[in-house]
Amino acid sequence: MAQSDNAHQAIILGIDPGLSITGYGLICVERGRASSLAYGGIRSPGKTATLPEKLVRIYQELSAVIAEYHPQYCAIEEVFYHENVNTAIVMGHARGVAMLAASQAGIEVAEYAAREVKMSTVGSGAASKQQVQAMVTRLLGLPEPPKPQDAADALAVALCHFHRLKFQRMVKRR
Repeated sequence: MAQSDNAHQAIILGIDPGLSITGYGLICVERGRASSLAYGGIRSPGKTATLPEKLVRIYQELSAVIAEYHPQYCAIEEVFYHENVNTAIVMGHARGVAMLAASQAGIEVAEYAAREVKMSTVGSGAASKQQVQAMVTRLLGLPEPPKPQDAADALAVALCHFHRLKFQRMVKRR
């Protein structure tokens, strides 16, 4: 997966953006197999925190994760349709800050719709959060389901990107 053919190793950062909790998950791909490297949730600094304070927290903590693990790829979940336009706009802010952190580190960012992530991971675009969490646990051989749920979603986004890279590589070989 990495740029050099002899290494076949890459680290993929998956992000599930949110203002209350932004999930992140890192997978290591080696010899065509993915394993979990790290995952977690970046929590809002508190209920009284302003939007800028929440965005700064997301940016700083994702930047620290990127500095620690040096991922070659970043994948993020797209904003889903939401009946409340304000919610969608606020979610867009969290996505933008996450994309900025990755881009400033020189990492290209791929975006995936939630349905595509679920289809790639579970086999159904309508899968529940619990199904995604269970399949991520199984695919990565984790001893227990990733928590918070947002971390499982982020690992699913990283796995989706892994599957996309694998497919692109197969197509190039033809």
